[in-house]
Amino acid sequence: MNLDYNVADGVATITINNPPVNVFTPELHQQFAGLLRSFLADDTVRVGILTGAGQRAFCAGDDIKTERPVRTHAELVRRHMSVRHEAESLEYPGWEKEVMLLGLRRYKPIIAAVNGVVMGQGMVYLMHLTDIRIASSTARFGLPEIAYGMGGAGGSTRLEHQIPPVAAMWLALTGEPFDAEAALRYNLVNEVVQPEELMSRAREVAALIARHPALAVRTEMEAISRTRDMTKEQTLEYIGNLYRLQRVAFGTEMPLAGKRVPSTVN
Repeated sequence: MNLDYNVADGVATITINNPPVNVFTPELHQQFAGLLRSFLADDTVRVGILTGAGQRAFCAGDDIKTERPVRTHAELVRRHMSVRHEAESLEYPGWEKEVMLLGLRRYKPIIAAVNGVVMGQGMVYLMHLTDIRIASSTARFGLPEIAYGMGGAGGSTRLEHQIPPVAAMWLALTGEPFDAEAALRYNLVNEVVQPEELMSRAREVAALIARHPALAVRTEMEAISRTRDMTKEQTLEYIGNLYRLQRVAFGTEMPLAGKRVPSTVN
């Protein structure tokens, strides 16, 4: 397996380990989907960290050397539109398009520790599957596929929803990468640190989250993700219901800043 999975103190670290530049293959996409299922199903794990092995790359995208079987147009369309299953052949298109990965309704946070380059499909996973991003000063972020006639990554990453439109257009249309400081300036990442500080800082941030009640963290994530396209009235009604469910789940008392206070349901 080219993915390492380690758990300590309620934090799971998923490391893309496919040297020299941690590219994804069809097999690796399938393994990644399985690891995400395990991560989400394990109630002892509170937070995730996603990173790449070594200093050269977080993930340089898909392995362009992977052999593509000859398929008819009809077969390719069926693969694009079908749901992935364990018994199928591992090829492209494949698990990289699985809803489990890109359309996942995920309420357990994942922190990216970005070391080196992150390109192509690596950027797709970064944008869809991470919530807080710490970058090494050597990090570089790019969508180079447009140079090979494979446009659309700017849309599939919902790039314009995460960074300013002019920055999104630059990244998507020129194919030129951002360095770490540009990524910080455009709010693509939260912090930039020295390479030797990257993992320790990611673990510090993970610990800040893991100290809180898991249900409160889940509620915040659902509240933020589900209300993005709601009106003000819809948002207040939805959050009100979430809040009430959360308080009921905690029972008669609820931990808050090291104290125990009476719980009420409004």
